[in-house]
Amino acid sequence: MDLEIRGGVRAAPVPGRTPQERQALRYAPDPRDRTADPGHVARSARENEEDGFDSALVVQSSSWPDPWLVAGWALAATERLRVSVAHRAGTTAPTAAARSLATLDRLSGGRASAHVIVGSSDLDVARDGDLLDKADRYRRAGEYLELLHRYLTTPHGIDFDGEFYTLRDARPGLRPAPGGELLSFGGSSPQGVELAARWAEVYAVSPLPLPDTRRRIAEVRAAAAVHGRTLRIWRHVTVVLDDTDTAARDRVGRLRRDALRLTSGADAARWTDGVALDRDRERGRSDPQAGAAQVAAYVRRSLAAAYTGSPETVAARIGLLRSAGVDIVQLDLPTETEHDRALRRELVARLRHGARIPAVRRGW
Repeated sequence: MDLEIRGGVRAAPVPGRTPQERQALRYAPDPRDRTADPGHVARSARENEEDGFDSALVVQSSSWPDPWLVAGWALAATERLRVSVAHRAGTTAPTAAARSLATLDRLSGGRASAHVIVGSSDLDVARDGDLLDKADRYRRAGEYLELLHRYLTTPHGIDFDGEFYTLRDARPGLRPAPGGELLSFGGSSPQGVELAARWAEVYAVSPLPLPDTRRRIAEVRAAAAVHGRTLRIWRHVTVVLDDTDTAARDRVGRLRRDALRLTSGADAARWTDGVALDRDRERGRSDPQAGAAQVAAYVRRSLAAAYTGSPETVAARIGLLRSAGVDIVQLDLPTETEHDRALRRELVARLRHGARIPAVRRGW
């Protein structure tokens, strides 16, 4: 199978006054405030394309800029890069989301897809008026994905009577360009695996130890085979690079110290309000009143899980994910300086070595 290398496009730069501060704060929880910076979106999308990435993800949260609009700006600034838009089921009607995706895909020449999520934080989905608990959100996501898929692929009108949605003669006036992967889905629960198996073309596997990754991939592909389908596997990887393994380990220490210092000063409340910490609190990982200690634990955990080393070392480690069945690897690392970008380009080149990367998307 061919390796797809994925990056990311943010609506605005990582907080920080200097490149060094932004490098460190990449590993801190994202604040809830994030503006939309058109120059940054266009520039980072072009840099993804120039550095050899095939695709990029635009993420979503209740207080951040609209991901469909950010994706459209990124696509307009590039010629080859494909963009996956994180989209939370339930924030809009599935037919409206399908039209957004089809429109973006047509305008970009077949370069758009949607990563459908249910929302991992009850608190964050409630900020958009969604008061369902996670079990109910999964049930709704089943209807949502079915309707999204049918609306994107069915040429005739759709009637539907479900628990959450009712449609009468729903028929799109446009559909996406043919022959592309349009939907991805994650979720480690049995419900998440089954929904991906039935409706998605790509499954986002959670960061797990390698043996567990192999087992999860086998489980997901077996579930898809029951429905006569195949799935590609997408894995997010946090990375810390430097010229040598020793320098990269030293860099982790500096990043940790800087991130802990920057998130514990007078502006600390900005970090303790992060959505990722809502999720941690709900999962019982931390005391809701822990404040700076919770942020510090997040920083340490992020860097401890990072693939750290020279581009050669990190490429070899990612090669183990490839051998486990991962088809799409998303690289998450700072690119605040030309040295950062040079390291990233070298890593991409090493991942490309010996792999044939298609110029167009696989069919679905």
